[in-house]
Amino acid sequence: MKQLHKGFTDFQIKDLLTRYLKKKVEREEIQKVLGIKKTRFFALVKQFKDDPENFSVSYSRSIPTRTISKDIETNIIKELNTEKDLIQAKEVPIKCYNYSYIKDILTSVKLPKNFLAD
Repeated sequence: MKQLHKGFTDFQIKDLLTRYLKKKVEREEIQKVLGIKKTRFFALVKQFKDDPENFSVSYSRSIPTRTISKDIETNIIKELNTEKDLIQAKEVPIKCYNYSYIKDILTSVKLPKNFLAD
């Protein structure tokens, strides 16, 4: 199991590690139960020994996932508005979204070499 905090409570893991340290349960058995390998097991044992009272496998994210920067979001909205204007323009000969028309416009525009570099 890659994410211990989703499958076990801190109390359950503390209990297993305590039993291991008192030599009541074998390491291999705990590893099987937790679904971890030897390196992760001993990292947990060390963390537990260093501070048993505050031992925890749960965590909170410091930054949210699946986000984009405001600059990128602004640029995407600007580009979508440009395409919307093209679609709604009466002088543009399209009845539905026409990728070839937009491609023709983009190929006719000279873009700097580092346009897509970030």
